[in-house]
Amino acid sequence: MPSMKMLRRSFIAALAATGGMMSVPAFVLAEGEEDKDTLRVVMQGDVRIVDPIWTTAYIVRDHGYMIYDTLFAMDANGEIQPQMVDRYTVSEDKLTYTFTLRTGLLWHDNQPVTTADIIPSIKRWAARDALGQTVMTFVANIDAKDDLTFEIKLKEPTSLLVFALGKPSSNVPFMMPKRIAETDPNTQISEFIGSGPFVFKADEWRPGDKAVYTKFEGYNPRSEAPSGLAGGKVAKVKRVEWRVIADQQQAVNALLNGEIDIIQQPGPDLFPLLKDDPSVKIVDWNPYGYQYNLRFNQAVKSFDNPKIRQAALYALNQEDFLQAAIGNPEFYTTCKAMFVCGTALETTAGMEDKLDSNFEKSKQLLAEAGYKGEPVVLLHSTDLPVLTNIAPVAKSLLERGGFVVDMQSMDWQTVLSRRVRKDPPSQGGWNAMVTYWSSADVLNPVMGAFFNASGDKAAFGWPNDPKMEELRRQFALAGTPEERKSTAEAVQLREAESPTHIVLGQFNLPGAARSNVAGWIPAAAPVFWNIEKIDE
Repeated sequence: MPSMKMLRRSFIAALAATGGMMSVPAFVLAEGEEDKDTLRVVMQGDVRIVDPIWTTAYIVRDHGYMIYDTLFAMDANGEIQPQMVDRYTVSEDKLTYTFTLRTGLLWHDNQPVTTADIIPSIKRWAARDALGQTVMTFVANIDAKDDLTFEIKLKEPTSLLVFALGKPSSNVPFMMPKRIAETDPNTQISEFIGSGPFVFKADEWRPGDKAVYTKFEGYNPRSEAPSGLAGGKVAKVKRVEWRVIADQQQAVNALLNGEIDIIQQPGPDLFPLLKDDPSVKIVDWNPYGYQYNLRFNQAVKSFDNPKIRQAALYALNQEDFLQAAIGNPEFYTTCKAMFVCGTALETTAGMEDKLDSNFEKSKQLLAEAGYKGEPVVLLHSTDLPVLTNIAPVAKSLLERGGFVVDMQSMDWQTVLSRRVRKDPPSQGGWNAMVTYWSSADVLNPVMGAFFNASGDKAAFGWPNDPKMEELRRQFALAGTPEERKSTAEAVQLREAESPTHIVLGQFNLPGAARSNVAGWIPAAAPVFWNIEKIDE
């Protein structure tokens, strides 16, 4: 059997080819009771925001996959396949794409899905997503031909259109009814109707406790077998409950006792306990893995100065972060390639002398930049285990490199709310924060949200770098693998000069499930169609 690292590497390569016991939870079943129609899951976070277009947070993306559907989807081989789309054609000059929807698609209110819904959904997604923004610069217009057929006309050819409509992770182009899709992209939606395999039970949603989803009996799955995020999305349980158990030891105890069925992302230190128990199994549900990042806020001082951002590149190193957060080298690797090691765009260009904790070089650059010890407000998430230890390491290394760091601790949901604020740090803003991306999100400079340097239209941090934007456009126009590789290297060289963010290494954390949970699909996001509870 191939090792976990080998499996993960093969998935990434395929994808890149396309560009002490605690108190018992209140929800525990009575002894001996088994509900095979209900799946109880502890996700990596709590669902408090429910608009997957408004935020890139993965827990919100995962919520999106429960209730919404997509026009296209990425399969296990990294290929983009039709999903809500039945068929499409491309004109000989590659400027006109004609898409026909599958028949029988329904929203959760049992209204039919039509192109009148699809077009505003595409536009709202594209206004927020880095890849969507770039692709829309090539689009001349989007028109409905009838209820099931729509047409996208381009001003010039790009190979990224269909890929963009099937991108697997944040922001995912989820389709919504017209009345919801027409919500301003900068305003969160207030109605949660999708056309996916599960219905969100807003009346049972209790932030801090649970989110509930029930099978949508009106869902019309594709006939193909499920593969990655593509194929037939067949809900095999009637109810999925995402339960909040913040304490990792308590969550593991609940899994071992059969009180829950799945933990999406157990703490790395708890894997020995899980592996030793025959009633549970380890599930590598995301072979693509993840990439840690430190994100700069360039809208405020001092990281508006590229030389000060360069200093941080020299002060940090990846091994310290990965050891503190993950610990076991089986689950992590140092990698200076911004577009993920093991992919066609892997390169160390511009990073050879960086990320090695050269504190003297960091101090030199700070002096040259005129840095006078202004505090760097660093946001620290305390309740997401995969991030809890990251910010303290950043604080230590940056301070040794000459920075003054004010690390402010808060829960992850507060981080999500605060990171979108452009206020000065002294008034509730921020200078830097740490997060992570699925490797499936950072395979090239167009889809990677942190490479977007379009100022106010960019992701939180708001870099404004016309040179970077031109390089991203060149990548979108590149027609050969060689051109894409060359442009990606140019992007990374630009990042070394004027960084938008810093890559802090790659890691992977498998999930854990009861041994009677079957049908888990490896994909870029955790999905719950095809999963069932079988007799042991």
